[in-house]
Amino acid sequence: MIRALVVDDEAPARDKLRRWLAQEPDIELAGEAEDGLAAAAAIASSSPDVVFLDIQMPGLSGLEVAAQLDPDCAPLLVFVTAFDAYAIKAFELNAVDYLLKPYDKDRLRKTLARIRSRCGNAESAASAVRAARVQTGLSERLLVPQGEQLQLIDATSIHWLEADDNYVHVHTARTRYMLRRTLTDLLALLGEQRFVRIHKSTAVNIAEVVALAPIFKGDHEVQLRSGVTLRLSRRFKDALFARMGA
Repeated sequence: MIRALVVDDEAPARDKLRRWLAQEPDIELAGEAEDGLAAAAAIASSSPDVVFLDIQMPGLSGLEVAAQLDPDCAPLLVFVTAFDAYAIKAFELNAVDYLLKPYDKDRLRKTLARIRSRCGNAESAASAVRAARVQTGLSERLLVPQGEQLQLIDATSIHWLEADDNYVHVHTARTRYMLRRTLTDLLALLGEQRFVRIHKSTAVNIAEVVALAPIFKGDHEVQLRSGVTLRLSRRFKDALFARMGA
């Protein structure tokens, strides 16, 4: 069975797609969402094989949802839009397909054929996420868990990032969030223009660094505006010094 998530801020559009998908014997509805934030939460909780993702939605657009996904475990993406310009962009994003509203059953069947041929292709899904990040540019916001919900925080509010096995701790002034993804992926999402790695398991927001102090064997201590002190490995020293003009 192919598990599908339907995301659209218009109820009639969700109803139409849900009814038509229900007629396909190998498609199972994994759920539906009416906005980008709910979509991201549903993707995290239900792990669908494919997401029919409306591009224009309030709060968090379909492209922004795609950019926030972890490439290593992203579902296939089918972008849904009422605008030709977005349809063209969907192909540039390496999406499985796009549906231009209003579409009919024949057009949906062609999309389903594409899905069936590419279901289980992890690289196909990952390439769409990476392309979405190129299209949306440097992410100014990050989706983080808050209890059983997801919320958006400003990237500028993040002080430092700490890798911990398969997780990353995101440290802000008052809160620490834990995400199940890699430090490398988060840096790719947030942009290494803003963050720089200072250790194999640590990266800092350059704007939060206030002082550097040598300790031993080429290592340094990095003091943040919040008072937190972190270790700078000599392996990453030149990159940080270059970025800070030290």
